[in-house]
Amino acid sequence: MNEALIATATGFVVGMLFSFFRLPIPAPPVLSGVTGILGIYLGHVCFQYLITRFFS
Repeated sequence: MNEALIATATGFVVGMLFSFFRLPIPAPPVLSGVTGILGIYLGHVCFQYLITRFFS
């Protein structure tokens, strides 16, 4: 949980800095990009679960 809070705080600071310097954000600007990243992460977690569940 601590890791997630640090990552969120870091992302917040980076977003503020990019806005301050009027740069485009370094993240997908639309919901489909964000959901794509979420899908990649969930696929990774699911694969790891299946491997440990059935092959170890």
